[in-house]
Amino acid sequence: MAEQTRTITYRDAVKEGLREALQKDERVFLMGEDVGRYGGCFAVSGGLLDEFGPDRIRDTPLSESTFTGAGIGAALGGMRPIVEIMTVNFSLLALDQIMNNAATYLHMSGGLFNVPLVIRMATGGGKQLAAQHSHSLEGWYAHIPGIKVLSPATLEDARGMLWTALADPDPVLIFEPAVLYPMAGELAADAGAVEIDQAKILREGRDLTLISYGSCLHKCLEAAMSLAEEGIATEVIDLRTLRPLDETCFLNSVAKTHRALIVDEGWRSGSLAAEISARIMEQAFYQLDAPVERICSAEVPMPYARHMEEAALPQVMTIVETVRRMVHG
Repeated sequence: MAEQTRTITYRDAVKEGLREALQKDERVFLMGEDVGRYGGCFAVSGGLLDEFGPDRIRDTPLSESTFTGAGIGAALGGMRPIVEIMTVNFSLLALDQIMNNAATYLHMSGGLFNVPLVIRMATGGGKQLAAQHSHSLEGWYAHIPGIKVLSPATLEDARGMLWTALADPDPVLIFEPAVLYPMAGELAADAGAVEIDQAKILREGRDLTLISYGSCLHKCLEAAMSLAEEGIATEVIDLRTLRPLDETCFLNSVAKTHRALIVDEGWRSGSLAAEISARIMEQAFYQLDAPVERICSAEVPMPYARHMEEAALPQVMTIVETVRRMVHG
């Protein structure tokens, strides 16, 4: 019998995950700027205020540090808060709470106090929201011990990562690429929670391993389809979890394809792509037939103008041309 599916957007998949969490556990509540009456800056929480009421869908003041700190306190008090920060750039206003409090409480308390907190935020460019709303800073957070960092790129993960994150006893940050919210596709009718510990191979290949996450993953899949028409079989890996990295997945893939290209929307210097490249060089150097390469965003504040924003971000044609050169020389 064929699996039952339905057409859904990434935005509504996230909303389904939120609704399920609120229904399953009375300790769960959502808090953030405009998540209630306005329905969320990206329309993810629309309708949830009417369904669950103001005690569980809480509009907050425009103070990321304050409401993130309140979320930490609620988690310490036995609740299961979901804190929504409008965009990743604004999360820097809560960085002290995230890094110096949420990520360190378990260590600083000698293992006595966990912080079961989930923080969601939109990330990345592609929507002409300019330099204060469009950067990809998840690689910065992946640098911090004491937290998990997730980046759902597929409808399945957008729907299913939240409940698993809420079950984690420690802080989990979920980075949702803003450009993916309107993306529509097929999702299993019975889709639910997913594991968050492993990367996934979304396309098998023999000639080169493409490693990515978030919105760039879809550019890699599009590039792989184009390259297949030329006879180049590219393996595409969705990292899914950026901390801790599932290095076993990409190291095994590199051992098969002997080439690796990492596509990362973050800036090149000190990037997540640099970390992955270093791990491949440290642990799989003798498996390589060519140097590891990276495609990252231009090291500039994100431009507003559409053509300049596109020039700053990794693009499908750049991926295709780079893979072509790496395989054929």
